[in-house]
Amino acid sequence: MALTLADRRDQQFVLNEQLKIGELCEAELYCDLNTKTFDLLLNEARNLAVKELLATFKESDQIGAVLENGAVKVPPSFHRAYKLFCEGEWLTVSDDTEVGGQGMPCVLGAATLELFAGANLAFSIYAMLGHGAGKLYEIFGTPEQKKLFLPNVYSGKWGGTMCLTEPSAGSDVGALTTTAVKNADGTYSISGTKIFISAGDHDMVENIIHPVLARIEGDAPGTGGISIFIVPKIWVNEDGSLGGHNDVECVRIEEKMGIHGSATCVLSFGAKGKCRGFLLGQERQGMKIMFHMMNEERLNVGVQGLAGASAAYANAVNYARERLQSRNILQSRDPAAPQVPIIEHPDVRRMLLQMKAYVDGLRSLNYYVGLCMDRARISRSDEDKVKYQGLVDLMTPICKAYSTDKGCFVAQEAIQIYGGYGYTQEYPVEQIYRDTKITTIYEGTNGIQAMDLLGRKLGMKNGQVFVDFLGQINQTVMEAKKIESLAEMAAKVEEAANKLGRTAMVLGKAARSEKVLAAFANAYGFMESMGDVILGWMHLWRAVVALPALEKAAKGRDIAQAVASSKDAAFYDGQIKTARFFINTLLPLALGRMDAVMALEGAAVDIADSSFGS
Repeated sequence: MALTLADRRDQQFVLNEQLKIGELCEAELYCDLNTKTFDLLLNEARNLAVKELLATFKESDQIGAVLENGAVKVPPSFHRAYKLFCEGEWLTVSDDTEVGGQGMPCVLGAATLELFAGANLAFSIYAMLGHGAGKLYEIFGTPEQKKLFLPNVYSGKWGGTMCLTEPSAGSDVGALTTTAVKNADGTYSISGTKIFISAGDHDMVENIIHPVLARIEGDAPGTGGISIFIVPKIWVNEDGSLGGHNDVECVRIEEKMGIHGSATCVLSFGAKGKCRGFLLGQERQGMKIMFHMMNEERLNVGVQGLAGASAAYANAVNYARERLQSRNILQSRDPAAPQVPIIEHPDVRRMLLQMKAYVDGLRSLNYYVGLCMDRARISRSDEDKVKYQGLVDLMTPICKAYSTDKGCFVAQEAIQIYGGYGYTQEYPVEQIYRDTKITTIYEGTNGIQAMDLLGRKLGMKNGQVFVDFLGQINQTVMEAKKIESLAEMAAKVEEAANKLGRTAMVLGKAARSEKVLAAFANAYGFMESMGDVILGWMHLWRAVVALPALEKAAKGRDIAQAVASSKDAAFYDGQIKTARFFINTLLPLALGRMDAVMALEGAAVDIADSSFGS
């Protein structure tokens, strides 16, 4: 069975019908673009993903990245794929043309990443990290640093990483021990070890430019004393030519559960005392600068979670249509009845529809946040810029944590659809699950995202950002209430959104009181509930768009007849039924979870360490 990717029709629906990205072309920034250009771009991305990246999927898992004689080698098939990826300028889809980008909207960047990561998550990491590092140099670098590094990093000729984590400083970055000593020529001597460095070394590029967090000798402990440095693997001379080796060594590649094709490295800086770097930005501004990259990567990781879900679902649907097993339940007592495709069995249909509901909802969520980034870019008023950027900031931990949690859930359910075959390496879904699991961990574990949502995001601008967010949901609810057949669903989404608002008030108040520990013990439940409410909103929004389109596609015919004979009618009818399923079956679970959150049960923080057992 051929591997498959995200549903082309649903991508088009979200972009063109739900989000109406063609309206972006009315802004000066995108006035030279049109929806035809957007469609062509997405088609080219799909062609690359299907024809090139999918071909690397299994091999990269079996061969993996290897360390041989001090050099890291990626799976052989990656070289051609990476060459084509760079030639297509996919690294900088949404960057300004002035820095070598394609100048496309951010929302299209999310759509192309879904395709690339869905085809091979491990491969997508190299590009993702390279771009994130380049963005730091673009925003915070000096003119000389930009000239020296940016063109080669953004073209993909040179790679990039994010060097934060150390053996004794995982999520607690402030505990790092990597040091920087200023030299007479203005450079800094760097010394330390970084672990879990994705794309830390590889042979697809001629150089890798590392952003490295370190503490300048004598600066204060904690995050406030951290600076960030540009550290080339191979030294770059003032004229842009390559010099000698810069005392940056990969000493080990981690053996991981998944993403075997991604070189997750332990890097040693300055073991021989000869590693140099350039200060990026100002001294002691390292965390502020690095968080710009982390926020970008958290959104990208959310799309990776979506990509894993969409790939798993697409493969599971195809399998369910082809796999013959047992008789139709209505003919279960007829020994002469033929076996039927498992997609006819009610419980398999339940699993598939639940998977579809999460995949479709996550696509709308992640693309919507991309659109908010575009709206912030093109808004003429400062008020609108602040509003849309606030929505991006608020929903970043949701995109990262909720998308990846549900991505893993969908991949797990895909294995269940395949049954015993799904647990074997003969079929792709076990690898998709293993690969996708990392998305819940890196760029800040999902528990940290929940804490960020409670501790930082809910209180932004004294809660006004959260109020604006609820206002966006209310707009969709009001539209849906005007449509008789959607009014009941609209009322349920409204109820859930209102309860989310009350829950946020209770939890936020507790986080500022003596119940702070209990509040943070319930932060994860709140994050998950907020994700459920957002998906309820997204499905209601989809239904509002799909219902008139269904009626148009039916052309006056009975809906059932139209669905049986028209792909368009079947698609739009599927949108409405998926919304029904999510809002009536899954969203009610969030209401109970919010009751639990507001109860502020503190057993998790009250229990003695010894009570957890030996």
